[in-house]
Amino acid sequence: MGRTAGSRSQLRLVKKTDKKTEYRKRGGAYKWIIVSIVLLIIAALLSLYLYIQSHYTVKTVYVEGNVHYTNEEIMDMVMGGYFGDNSLFLSLKYRGREIEGIPFVQTMDVEILSPDTIRINVYEKALAGYVEYLGKYMYFDKDGIIVESSDAKTNGIPQVTGLKFGYVILHEKLPVENEAIFTKILNITQLVTKYGICADKIYFDENYNMTLYFSDVRVKVGSDEKIDEKIMKLQSILPSLEGKSGTLQMENYTEESKNITFSLDE
Repeated sequence: MGRTAGSRSQLRLVKKTDKKTEYRKRGGAYKWIIVSIVLLIIAALLSLYLYIQSHYTVKTVYVEGNVHYTNEEIMDMVMGGYFGDNSLFLSLKYRGREIEGIPFVQTMDVEILSPDTIRINVYEKALAGYVEYLGKYMYFDKDGIIVESSDAKTNGIPQVTGLKFGYVILHEKLPVENEAIFTKILNITQLVTKYGICADKIYFDENYNMTLYFSDVRVKVGSDEKIDEKIMKLQSILPSLEGKSGTLQMENYTEESKNITFSLDE
């Protein structure tokens, strides 16, 4: 006997029901797979986080390149805030980053020497000297651009006096009559650094002859002619003048003449 219309309808209904059940099963399996993958990713990320936290905690810090700030001050600047003790995070945070809001510092980077040891490399702004203006110390670079204004003096940077200017604007060039003076200032500061001495002050007279101040000792070096020879000789003389007050005349010094006199203050 053939199937009746009712039987065919019932058969189609059963088939549709089977397909829906199959789709539900497949959908449930897909959802479970997705949930499993998400849970695995979360577990992997959590494991990675715990690994980084436990293996990259900073225990030893080296600081290099800092002059204006102590090692402890640099460490406080770099290692503050969240994950401040994590070497991996710090190396990423300070990679190629310019520093804002910290006077005298251009950039800093953090180098991982081992998972628990870092080196903070400090790159300070190249300063040639400073002038006093309205109770502030205005620091300028090799081009005479005022790069910082501070309430405190900084060791290693000489005060420059004798220059005439009517105003000072941060991030602009110091308005002096002879801009070539900045080359002379940079040259003299580089020379005293080269020979391991540190001038407190550089004075220029109206003819741009120089006098260097080392505590209570004034060194008249005159023009910048033979300046390298003069500073090299000064390096050997200064230790013998420690604790004294007076004027060292070196304007006419050359390796041939060796003309130097020292006059004690009365």
